[in-house]
Amino acid sequence: MSVMVKESPISEKDMIAEAEKALADISRIRDGVGRVIFGQESVVERTLVALLAGGHALLVGVPGLAKTKLVEALGIVLGLDSRRIQFTPDLMPSDILGSEVMEQDEIGKRSFRFISGPIFAQLLMADEINRASPRTQSALLQAMQEYHVTIAGARYDLPAPFHVLATQNPLEQEGTYPLPEAQLDRFLMQVDILYPEIEAERRILLETTGIEDAKAQNVLQPARLKEIQTLIRRMPVPESVVEAILTLVRSARPGQGNAETDKHVAWGPGPRASQALMLCTRARALYEGRLAPSIDDVRALAEPVLQHRMALTFAARAEGTSVRDVVAKLTKGI
Repeated sequence: MSVMVKESPISEKDMIAEAEKALADISRIRDGVGRVIFGQESVVERTLVALLAGGHALLVGVPGLAKTKLVEALGIVLGLDSRRIQFTPDLMPSDILGSEVMEQDEIGKRSFRFISGPIFAQLLMADEINRASPRTQSALLQAMQEYHVTIAGARYDLPAPFHVLATQNPLEQEGTYPLPEAQLDRFLMQVDILYPEIEAERRILLETTGIEDAKAQNVLQPARLKEIQTLIRRMPVPESVVEAILTLVRSARPGQGNAETDKHVAWGPGPRASQALMLCTRARALYEGRLAPSIDDVRALAEPVLQHRMALTFAARAEGTSVRDVVAKLTKGI
């Protein structure tokens, strides 16, 4: 993943015009998702920011908090070709990537033909991703970073845009396999989904227990989503924001002179975290109607971008310290 900090040659007038058009589209996306997802504004914002930035997101929450419904709604609203994979312990890599089958023609000549798996979609929902074995989880590694897969030595490019939204239940750990650090690093953000506020839950009760449920409607095409993603990469980033990102990410690594980090953190985020923050702050700025990110965007996105890219020491865990506590203290320093 590469990020250009310099402004593109597009004029300020054209940038403003493109941004205003994108804002109108983003507003329609929010309204479309809001028809079926009640409350959870922060969750919707962060998930959409990940998609607008062109990345993947890991949705973590207990059952019944509309994780699956959110992903389905986003696929419909954004007009993406969506597939869902229910991860189970017996799932194999070929169930995700596809496999080669031998065929015989009329004259008896045999040849192999590749049958693509569900990963060949624009929006892949990996439901309960930690229920599959590491061997199967690793089938997503190449796809999430390089946007192609290799089967029997042959390269197969994935559709564009390509996004993975994975869900994970943090409660039931029996029979699960923690995601490898390398795979966690491929997720732009980890979005924690909490219980809804009382007014949102009241609306859920009233609007989802009748004869008809509200249904999501398509408001955007994949080509337009790609245009918005390109616009986000063109957005200028103030030097102060670049310095804030570097300061935050580097301070989260042991051995960089931060006493709090040295005491509590076993290993910290790599450069991919800085790249993720750069893209996500731009996307959040546009999501909120601004043409450039601010340090407030860095603070708002520090937790979802960093928390899955860090690990605490045994002593820190024994004291009851969480990664969120550490990130919150580091964020105050920028």
